Amino acid sequence: MAKSATRFVCNECGAVAPKWAGRCEACGAWNTLEPQAVVPTGTGRKAAVQAGRGIDFVGLAGETPPPPRIPLGIEEFDRVLGGGMVPASAILVGGDPGIGKSTLLLQAAARLAASGRRVLYVSGEESVAQIRLRAERLDLKTAPVNLASATVLADILGSLRAERDAALVVIDSIQTIWDETVESAPGTVSQVRANAFALIQAAKTQGFALMLVGHVTKEGALAGPRVLEHMVDVVLHFEGDRGHQFRILRGAKNRFGATDEIGVFEMTGRGLAEVANPSALFLAERHGNVTGSAVFAGLEGSRPVLMEVQALLSANGAGSARRSVIGWDQGRLSMLLAVLDARCGLKLGGHDVYLNVAGGLRVSEPAADLAVAAALISAASGVPADPETVFFGEIGLSGELRQVAQVELRLKEAAKLGFGRAALPRRVAGGTRRLSAPEGMVLAEYGHLSDLVAAMGAVTGNGEEA
Repeated sequence: MAKSATRFVCNECGAVAPKWAGRCEACGAWNTLEPQAVVPTGTGRKAAVQAGRGIDFVGLAGETPPPPRIPLGIEEFDRVLGGGMVPASAILVGGDPGIGKSTLLLQAAARLAASGRRVLYVSGEESVAQIRLRAERLDLKTAPVNLASATVLADILGSLRAERDAALVVIDSIQTIWDETVESAPGTVSQVRANAFALIQAAKTQGFALMLVGHVTKEGALAGPRVLEHMVDVVLHFEGDRGHQFRILRGAKNRFGATDEIGVFEMTGRGLAEVANPSALFLAERHGNVTGSAVFAGLEGSRPVLMEVQALLSANGAGSARRSVIGWDQGRLSMLLAVLDARCGLKLGGHDVYLNVAGGLRVSEPAADLAVAAALISAASGVPADPETVFFGEIGLSGELRQVAQVELRLKEAAKLGFGRAALPRRVAGGTRRLSAPEGMVLAEYGHLSDLVAAMGAVTGNGEEA
């Protein structure tokens, strides 16, 4: 009998190494290589390859109808999915512990079951009694959801084979499922990969939609091998600060719709409530006469969202200045401070800088540069920014302002919330497309960041107004 070998697999990226090392050569993570038994293959595999039936190739031309959709009954959830879940698809939902993943999926399962669809909810982390207690708190105890508590893969697959009319199967979570044929503990790379593959194959074969709950690492990335994200059709991240009541469901991957779509929820005593107009909610507690504040007209997927950017400066004469950022990229803040210093003469190097995107939303698009700059300039000058103005635009290293996408959509959202003025990059001379601004909206176009500094009355390093 051939002797089984051992290889080492990285639990961060799934890379395989012949021997253990402290650092994964593929992704650079430390102490992530775990042993995995390798069963030697015989000549059977070679014979099977040689006896393959072959595949058929077709041309690109042809008509394919859009995939059917099953609405979950939660509009914000359906929005992120692209209109609803697709039968036989696999959806991976990740998020920090206690953020509300199980609550969201239980609410979605209850809504779908109430519409007459058969829904199966399998939990490996909680007992049936615990799930019933949560359902009672959420006022969902009468929803016809079929519950089970199980962790053995063979038992789950055996039950699923008998369920021919299931529309949705929820597995909470994939890290708790255990395959007896895999020689490793639950949650390891080999277990997660094997279990996810088996469950996805069952979903594709039987036609039900599969939702997998995934744990995240301390860095916020989905735990387990990255191949898991490639195996599923949709990857959703449930984000939010537990100190805020808002939760963001963000689409990181979607084979059936657009990515980077977001759904906004509010955590209440009765579970997660949908936020139909997040812009109004994010700006509800804003005070327009405060220095260091500017309103950013952002875009999350296809949804325009207005949010407040806050900046605070504090003089620091006893060492290196501090840079603290919440909701934005710290490296981009450092770049913007350097541009204000070198290109606009606004000296902020001796100040501690604190930047915050109010509401707990994290912004990643470069269009936020101009709003952040306006908040910093306002904090430096002591003059509040115009409370009726929204800001958006990208800033280059030479201080020039660059155009961003979907300008008209941003302006329309700003006008809907009562803003009458927008600060944005100057349009390129000779452009063929005319910008259609909402009626009554005044556009303040700037070509260089120094123009905005001068307009807001900030004092440069020479003691003069810019």
